[in-house]
Amino acid sequence: MPQVMEFKLPDLGEGLTEAEIVRWLVAVGDVVAIDQPVVEVETAKAMVEVPCPYGGVVTARFGEEGTELPVGAPLITVAVGVSSLPADAPAAEAAEAEGTGNVPRPLIGYGEDHSRPARRRRVRPVTAAVSAPAVAAPVAPAVPVAPAAPAGPVPVISPLVRKLAKDGGVDLRALTGSGPDGLILRADVEAALAALRAPEPAPAAAAAPPTAAAAHGERIPLKGVRGAVAEKLSRSRREIPDATCWVDADATELMAARAAMNAVGGPKISVLALLARICTAALAKYPELNSTVDLEAKEIVRLPSVHLGFAAQTERGLVVPVVRDAQNRNPESLSAEFARLTEVARAGKLAPADLTGGTFTLNNYGVFGVDGSTPIINHPEAAMLGVGRIIDKPWVHEGQLAVRKVVQLSLTFDHRVCDGGTAGGFLRFVADCVESPAVLLRSL
Repeated sequence: MPQVMEFKLPDLGEGLTEAEIVRWLVAVGDVVAIDQPVVEVETAKAMVEVPCPYGGVVTARFGEEGTELPVGAPLITVAVGVSSLPADAPAAEAAEAEGTGNVPRPLIGYGEDHSRPARRRRVRPVTAAVSAPAVAAPVAPAVPVAPAAPAGPVPVISPLVRKLAKDGGVDLRALTGSGPDGLILRADVEAALAALRAPEPAPAAAAAPPTAAAAHGERIPLKGVRGAVAEKLSRSRREIPDATCWVDADATELMAARAAMNAVGGPKISVLALLARICTAALAKYPELNSTVDLEAKEIVRLPSVHLGFAAQTERGLVVPVVRDAQNRNPESLSAEFARLTEVARAGKLAPADLTGGTFTLNNYGVFGVDGSTPIINHPEAAMLGVGRIIDKPWVHEGQLAVRKVVQLSLTFDHRVCDGGTAGGFLRFVADCVESPAVLLRSL
């Protein structure tokens, strides 16, 4: 008999205690190699592919896609060192291998007895939905189905599409994707939802009154990224006595300097990278704002490196990737790192380490077409610089009224680490560098 090893959901680090199964990458009966990813899970911080430490044949999976599991809960069992299911495999495992790959029994707890043979599960043929007589009248509009839904991962990339299907009760395995190689798109799910929700002809008098759920509005679980953001922002408001100051700045010279830098060839430099470089120079002059407060020790801890977070909007919500040691990077390096982390964030592939350890955050909300905001500090940091849109406005330049490119800068800071003079000095230095980039060169 081969040795059957149970692989449990590992500790993914950064204080994470649970994860939601997004997509199984293996089915029962599949051969897996050591360190091969077997499942994609979503934590409160990122999408993570979890590798299995055992090599062999998958004999069981625990948890449907969409199930939330705590750290330490079983994920799969593996018959180590074999290349196919053993002949005396339990009936439930054999049924799963022959069917759709769904879990044959629910996850009850860590003490479940696996020694007793499980009841064999009957697998309903997936072709039954399309083999009914053509004259049969459906009781409700049917969701389009594939002739035979294959076992294995569902061809969906976007977590948003998965959530839309899950919330609407659409079986993704019953859909035929209209994207490349059968990829299921949002439009496919929305079409299926429209078919499911199409009302049946009925007399007007038979209309049912609104349900309690409709009367009280839609309920959306506060979990995953949205839940993590809510908890962090709430903690920031509870613990940090913050204050905000702001100033308008003439960004005409900064934009001209960027255009000149990009005109000489080579990688393009973003406005965000120039602002980030200005921030690191300002933090060198005002290190109080690159710090954190240790409440237990009653100490302010000034941090030696600037790990710069920046706000990025994705399909999964707002995330804040972190550029490590930003003080050692030039604008070209900062541009490249911002672009790389943004691409990974939008693909939902950021590791937990990419989202933690920040010491200061730069928030460019100008991309949403707004001028100003009062940022909430990204706990446990001490400050955040917000940047509005850069637009043409009337401005007094060299004693004359002119049209200039103007931006509003907002600094929210922890009043425990410094007073208004320090915060104002930081913000004024940033504004001076925006208005005259030569100021930045003098500070280097």
